[in-house]
Amino acid sequence: MRRHELSDREWEFVQPLLPSSLRGRKRLDDRRVLNGIVWKFRTGTAWRDVPVRYGSWATLHTRFRRWAADGTFERMLRTAQAKADAAGDISWLVSVDSTIVRAHQHAAGAKKGLRGPALGRSRGGLTSKIHLACDALGRPLAFVFTGGNINDCTQFTTVMEAIRVPRIGLGRPRVRPAHVLGDKGYSSRAIRTWLRRRGIAHTIPERADQARNRLRRGSRGGRPPAFDRSVYKQRNVVERCFNRLKQWRGIATRYDKTAESYEAAVTLAALLMWV
Repeated sequence: MRRHELSDREWEFVQPLLPSSLRGRKRLDDRRVLNGIVWKFRTGTAWRDVPVRYGSWATLHTRFRRWAADGTFERMLRTAQAKADAAGDISWLVSVDSTIVRAHQHAAGAKKGLRGPALGRSRGGLTSKIHLACDALGRPLAFVFTGGNINDCTQFTTVMEAIRVPRIGLGRPRVRPAHVLGDKGYSSRAIRTWLRRRGIAHTIPERADQARNRLRRGSRGGRPPAFDRSVYKQRNVVERCFNRLKQWRGIATRYDKTAESYEAAVTLAALLMWV
């Protein structure tokens, strides 16, 4: 096994989940192809520069785009989460945050599809943003992609509603965290109301301007929201999760033109974190 390639344990997990082709001529081995895809995003190189030991770069790119389009990466991630939940390995103390990703100039110029390129322009140039929720061990449960100029709080409910851990066997997917941790960017009345209506405990610090406005209104301002400092200290796991994802150079800098390809790369990295 070379550097950045799948271990035997990882391959044993993903092999049954890959689609198989029973017609046509014999195709390039799936493990070899997947190793090439992982190598490409771990190093951040161009498709044409992937070593020939993984086969033709065109084959790798075609297989990657096909698996991204048919939901193969998403299906493998959901299966890994389901197995962890069945084993009681998921702690539902969920942390939510976002991170900015600089977009290379090669990421610009894609035709606008149904979802759009998920790129935003600011003083720093083209950027994307990953809005993510992770469990207490820093493993991604759900994520959403937007342009880098999109505010965090506008995507909170979208990220929360994307949490969907299937059950092995009968039963509905697990969608509701036991507790949610967020920074001051998520301190809003709408978010707190959304969480209370669903019976989800949360620890989100109040912003200074909100505290001043509440105090200025006197008794009409109401009581300050509950805040447990000791629980809030555990929110650092989401920062560590982003650090692990950005060890993949093809994720730390976005080179993909389409949001679908970049999302598939993040899904693959998240899958290996679970496996």
